[in-house]
Amino acid sequence: MTRAPRRDRPADLYAVLAAALLVLVAVLVGRHLQDTYRVLFVHWPPLFADWDPHVGPGTPAAVLVAAAVVAYGPNLAMRLPWRGLLAAAWGACLAWTWSLALVDGWQRGVAGRLTSPNEYLTVIGRFHDIPATLRDFTHHIVSGTPAPWPAHIAGHPPAATLTFVLLDRVGLHGGGWAGAWCITVGSTACVAVLAAVRALAGERLARRAAPFLALAPAAVWVGASADGYFAAIAAWAVALLALAVTGRSVAWAAGAGLLYGLTCYLSYGLTLFALVGAAVLVLGRRRVRARPVILALLVAGAAVVPVVFTLAGFDWWEGYRLLVTRYYQGIGGTRPYGYWVWANLACTVIITGLATVAGLRRAGATLVHRRTAGSAPVRLAFLVAVALLALLVADVSGMSKAETERIWLPFAMWLLPACAFLPRPRAWLTAQALLALLLNHLLFTGW
Repeated sequence: MTRAPRRDRPADLYAVLAAALLVLVAVLVGRHLQDTYRVLFVHWPPLFADWDPHVGPGTPAAVLVAAAVVAYGPNLAMRLPWRGLLAAAWGACLAWTWSLALVDGWQRGVAGRLTSPNEYLTVIGRFHDIPATLRDFTHHIVSGTPAPWPAHIAGHPPAATLTFVLLDRVGLHGGGWAGAWCITVGSTACVAVLAAVRALAGERLARRAAPFLALAPAAVWVGASADGYFAAIAAWAVALLALAVTGRSVAWAAGAGLLYGLTCYLSYGLTLFALVGAAVLVLGRRRVRARPVILALLVAGAAVVPVVFTLAGFDWWEGYRLLVTRYYQGIGGTRPYGYWVWANLACTVIITGLATVAGLRRAGATLVHRRTAGSAPVRLAFLVAVALLALLVADVSGMSKAETERIWLPFAMWLLPACAFLPRPRAWLTAQALLALLLNHLLFTGW
């Protein structure tokens, strides 16, 4: 696994160059479209960002964390006890995400992220009667209705907003606590993905993937956005299902279903995680056949959150139907599909890094050339391929035009394990770290 055939190295280079070219073309074409026609509604296409070279209080820490993971991460990942590795990976990911967020300073990088006009904390006062607000939620989605919800609230089922309402109710008031919640919970996605990869594809590949999950460029957007929190919930749903189909206890399936149900009520688009869940069931099909109660527990768990919200008066399907109307009332109806359908993929290259591009190429080659269908590399390659498929379905749907560097964080987390296929991990980790540092110091990635 560590020594790749020489013929693979030029192929990796070609894949990386093609991905870099995609990003460059997305920047140049996007700049032309925005300057000429003003139809993209982003200032630094394809990213929702502004050109703003700067340093901040998080800069020294970000550089130190990156240097430490590059220098020691690969060796420690192979030597630490498994539980120690999970703790170290989460700690490194947490430090990386916090330090990158604080490059923009406390207020601009953390506390102010979720208090801007389109964000969740602006409507907490409207949830003084939670059951009544849930019953009335769909009446404020479409523009032109009385007191329409701001964009992010209208664009998600109410569990997203309700999370921050409940944080406020328990005394964690304001944007600082909300940002800290998103960073802390969002960083656990690293642990969830590692647990799933180990269960489905073996410990060695999980260990090789660990430094890449800890040092992902996606951390720029995990800190501090609600989508980082969504990514963690979706990741844990998959991880618990992986444990159910490979471990001793099938009870994990109920927890997986519960979290998947919650995922669907955090973001409409994350229903696509059913594809990733199906991949897990395929990989664990022997145990599923032997213990069909796994499916029963999964379905029962998945029904809990929808039943609770439905009884409370929120109709998910009606909410989604009205969201589509709201989406095309606003800039979503103006942004050109012909640009974003491929520029979104450039955003994905940016948040996952060039190392992931090379890793995905190797995963594809593994699926094509491996003869042992049940081998660990093939199982990992299948998992990341299905995650990529889910992302592509989201792309062609047309409901994610721009801002996918943030919106697609949940899918990006499952592409990163492809880096386990790469040789010379320190070189690739250096490229990942430099990309994230450049992005966070040259651009202000607000939303």
